[in-house]
Amino acid sequence: MRVVPTGAALGADIEDIDLSGGVGADEICDIKRAWAEHLVLRFRGQRLSDDELIRFSRHFGTLDKAPINPYGTTWVPAHPELNVISNLKDNAGRPIGGLGDGEADWHADMTYNEVPARACTLYAIEVPEGEGDTSFASMVAAYEGLSDEMKVRLTGLQCKHDKTRNSTGQLRNGFEERYADVSQVPGSVHPLVRRDPETGRRALYPGRRRNAYIVGLGVDESEALLDEIWAHVAKPEFAWTQQWRVGDLIMWDNRYCLHRRNAFPADARRHMRRTQIGGDRPVAA
Repeated sequence: MRVVPTGAALGADIEDIDLSGGVGADEICDIKRAWAEHLVLRFRGQRLSDDELIRFSRHFGTLDKAPINPYGTTWVPAHPELNVISNLKDNAGRPIGGLGDGEADWHADMTYNEVPARACTLYAIEVPEGEGDTSFASMVAAYEGLSDEMKVRLTGLQCKHDKTRNSTGQLRNGFEERYADVSQVPGSVHPLVRRDPETGRRALYPGRRRNAYIVGLGVDESEALLDEIWAHVAKPEFAWTQQWRVGDLIMWDNRYCLHRRNAFPADARRHMRRTQIGGDRPVAA
């Protein structure tokens, strides 16, 4: 097994390893060390069944149940830990997965929950060549790139994370389209700067831009500061882009990085399996 960094602010390839046959304890330790350093890991050329993907993912924590789909169940009822990310439809014309083919803006997953996801994996079964790239941005590097003045300004601030819409901007079931202003939008409140209690490293934790609100500020002041933060975190020097191939497995630390997806043609075929490693309440810096 070899760890080959991307050379960007985050990301590394883990080469010469087959995840389908089970992974030994020493290899898992090496993977965890590489993950802590690089935040995003890529394993190319894998051939994984649902059971094998779940088994590998469980080495890194307890898996969350996938969100309920529009039909009132999970996308893979036999494996409720699996989510399906796809624009494909079954013979009856019903989607087989979520998020379709549209663009997904920069975000971290499930930050509208009191205890957001710790990490995620995404495994490519079918992908359109050269389409639907996924980019990742290091919020550790973004925090380190702030001016000293901005670091002081953000210390102690908390942000409310909108729970009404998903990462493609679709309104979730049960929520209203309009609120008086962003301070009224429902969601969980988390520190804008979080700290790793084990290493002490700090990272920005903005979640996603739409409908975010910095608690205690006037709406206009909150909007202006959030615009400044998001202009900063979106700088290319903090990012790395994954160009998908069939058999790629990506795992990312949802606490310390953001991700986004490019849109792709509606007639292209994309099918991915996703697991989510749960339970990490942000600790304020």
